Amino acid sequence: MVPMLASLLSLIAMPTLAAPVSKAVSYEIGDQKFEGRLIYDNASKKLRPGLLMSPNWMGPTEAAFKQAQAIAGKDYVIFVADMYGAGARPKNSDEAGAASKLLYGDAVTMRARIEKALEVLKAQAGKAPIDLKRIGAIGFCFGGTNVLELARSGNDIAGVVSFHGGLSPAAGAASKTITARVLALHGADDPFVPAEQVAAFEQEMRDAKVDWELVKFGGAVHSFSDPDAHVVGKADYNPVVAQRAFRLMNDFFKELFAKK
Repeated sequence: MVPMLASLLSLIAMPTLAAPVSKAVSYEIGDQKFEGRLIYDNASKKLRPGLLMSPNWMGPTEAAFKQAQAIAGKDYVIFVADMYGAGARPKNSDEAGAASKLLYGDAVTMRARIEKALEVLKAQAGKAPIDLKRIGAIGFCFGGTNVLELARSGNDIAGVVSFHGGLSPAAGAASKTITARVLALHGADDPFVPAEQVAAFEQEMRDAKVDWELVKFGGAVHSFSDPDAHVVGKADYNPVVAQRAFRLMNDFFKELFAKK
């Protein structure tokens, strides 16, 4: 009797179960092809905020898609950006370092690619339950730098969140008027983002009169939100800090989008 009741209850609950969508989306910048991924829960048709997600330097991998799905839940529609081009998928950290270095040294191209990815996200409205009045961006490591450059480009996106991203501007382009609200989540012991870089970022935000926040997590290093990072003292997953960081991200967007 009990198993039968459990089966019946599960059937009754089925309409509310998650219905995850993970769909490849192809686009072009000039003659170059790119392929990102749209991720959301289709169990509800209710409009929700759209988030552009720029992954770490490994690019749009299965791990990035899994992360995006966990963040999206029933709260967001997420588009995972492709910053390298279709077929350009680093196989290891050496290849990732070489690919990302090209963009760190070319702010014009970095901004063009992240802005195009944002356009692609917005273009999915009508196909996915995106509220175009509530659009933000998040990025991890290299992706954190990407979304900060999106803000520096003067784009009218509502807000950006950088998780353990580089805080220095990419080379080759001046910052424009930053209208986005900015949240930078930073490991206080991150060896790849020295104190001088943090101080310069703080001054940049002050000078630009940005609505900004910088949160430093004591004891955290680079990649603290990445479950696959295990280089002690350099790039290491910290589940407690990761949980705190994602809570801050959600609070940031909740407050930001409540005004929309």
